[in-house]
Amino acid sequence: MTRRRWMADEVTGNTAALVGEHAEHLARVLRAEVGQEFDIATGEEIRRGTITTISYDRIEFALGAKQHVTLRSAAPKITLVLAIFKFDRMDWAIEKCTEIGVARIIPVIARRTDAHLASAAVKRRERWQRIVRQASEQSRRSAPPVIAAPVKLKDIAGDGVLAPDALRVVLAESLAGSEGDTRLGEILQSHSSVDELALAVGPEGGWGDRELTWFYEEGWIAASLGETILRAETAAIVATALAIERLR
Repeated sequence: MTRRRWMADEVTGNTAALVGEHAEHLARVLRAEVGQEFDIATGEEIRRGTITTISYDRIEFALGAKQHVTLRSAAPKITLVLAIFKFDRMDWAIEKCTEIGVARIIPVIARRTDAHLASAAVKRRERWQRIVRQASEQSRRSAPPVIAAPVKLKDIAGDGVLAPDALRVVLAESLAGSEGDTRLGEILQSHSSVDELALAVGPEGGWGDRELTWFYEEGWIAASLGETILRAETAAIVATALAIERLR
């Protein structure tokens, strides 16, 4: 039987711990017991972990042998530049893109982002970090994706997150079904050897004209996902899955 995997909150030598709500879920909901074994992701490797102490706000593990993980074929490092939209649907997109394999998510305050969502996004980051940790444990990733602090679009250019030679693609609804429509799949096929990819997905209604102009000036390539207009969360999931599959 496959052991459940947990992302350690603390690691010191051969000891790891889950703390706070993370520990409470395992202790109270899953009714963990001293002596139970799990796979523990330390941030560098996966090790066998045996529970030594339990409380509702802290569970400690004695770390044992390193676990041999079957490696999938190498996947590109994908950064998802995701415009902030309704939080319940954005939470779902973040969870599913984590399961698929995205490496980093940058929440962006776009022109069409509602003002109350923009102001609340900074506090929402902590919830997003919990979501990606839980989704990473469920999907047996070795580490969760990075959730960057919410920023304005113009500020992602100089934050050092995007590698200079990364392929950068912005999804533009204005292209869908038009004469100049270039599909994301076609772009990925012609850049199949790239190691890093940045995908920008706009809010409901898409990126504004000035935002698209900014992308083009910064060297981003415009693409669509087809003739139909997808909701933001659907576009993020489809684009991430397509990129993982085409570039692996």
